[in-house]
Amino acid sequence: MKVSKKVMGVEYAIRDIVLAARKVEQSGMDVDYLNIGDPVQFGFQPPDNVKQALINSINNGENYYSTSEGLLELRKEIAKKENLKGLSITADDVLITNGVSEGLDMVISSIVEEGDEVLLPGPYYPPYASYVRLHGGIPVEFSVDLNNSTPDIDDIKSKITSKTVAICLISPNNPTGVVFNENALKELVDIANEHNLYIICDEIYDQIIFDDKFVGIGKVAGDSPVIILNGFSKVHLMSGWRIGYIAFNQSPQLESLREHLPKLARVRIATSLPVQHAALESLRGPQNYINDFVSEMKKHRDLVVKRLNEMPGLSCPNPKGAFYAFPKIEDNRFGNDKEFVTKLLESKGVLTVHGSGFGEQYGTGHFRLVYLPSLEILDSAMNKIEEFVSQ
Repeated sequence: MKVSKKVMGVEYAIRDIVLAARKVEQSGMDVDYLNIGDPVQFGFQPPDNVKQALINSINNGENYYSTSEGLLELRKEIAKKENLKGLSITADDVLITNGVSEGLDMVISSIVEEGDEVLLPGPYYPPYASYVRLHGGIPVEFSVDLNNSTPDIDDIKSKITSKTVAICLISPNNPTGVVFNENALKELVDIANEHNLYIICDEIYDQIIFDDKFVGIGKVAGDSPVIILNGFSKVHLMSGWRIGYIAFNQSPQLESLREHLPKLARVRIATSLPVQHAALESLRGPQNYINDFVSEMKKHRDLVVKRLNEMPGLSCPNPKGAFYAFPKIEDNRFGNDKEFVTKLLESKGVLTVHGSGFGEQYGTGHFRLVYLPSLEILDSAMNKIEEFVSQ
């Protein structure tokens, strides 16, 4: 039977690699899973008041469809949050989604047609390229300086064509931890305006910052066609509940998109109403758990980066945000990055993700690991990686 060429081109290296790990476990070896950025799987639970808000909503009978655009109170609270980061929006500019992934799919399917090009930061989070391809578009990677957290402006300009429709930003970045500063964001907005491009900015890790204050793109957006993607999976530790949002800047250029994209929200019906109440509580309730989480992650980052940079044949930039490290494989005796990851898994039981899964052009020759596990597990995993590269 026929299968669409578009869906055959969809990849998600982060979860695809798990199939290899299962085979290793079947052989009797324990596996350290350093592949998926899910804080909850590593013991970081949402606070009790957020859990109780979900339970209360269920017990109060709020188990029906919500409005397709989402709970009004939640959209108001999200607008307040985004306005504190620099935008000037209302609840009418916010659309609740089933995670950032659904929001991304809605945006890409609304702006990309056959042959259109979308600029992605290299390396990038895999669903960006997958959704672009799924909707007939072509992902185009642009260079980013991982050591200095700066986009290569000249490279971006050289890759804009008559087919380019959007520039995507992920800051803080998955998989690299790069965080763009205000000047970089302003340059990117100026380029997009000059060429009449959408700016899609993913800020899902916006409060997981270690060294500098986070600057949201809203601060430099003006009335540019900026579309923000964000959610509750990472900062608010609600990954399994699948809730995110799209925030539209108040730009005249977005009027047509704002008219037509919500049709997709109506087609998929709604986001879980009890989960929306939990998300509302997570914004209104105490926020101290976020600081505790970020403080712990900074310790994890410091341990992992130090250890990796001490190992022969590896070098690792210092991530400024999120909870990923993206080391470069300097020694070619391990083969390509996918072979490196596979051999490391099979010989030491440490599961990471090959860098080329985050983009062939700039991800190749790297691998990604998450540093969410406990310091003890991370230290043990670092020992295994060191043994592997030293053998």
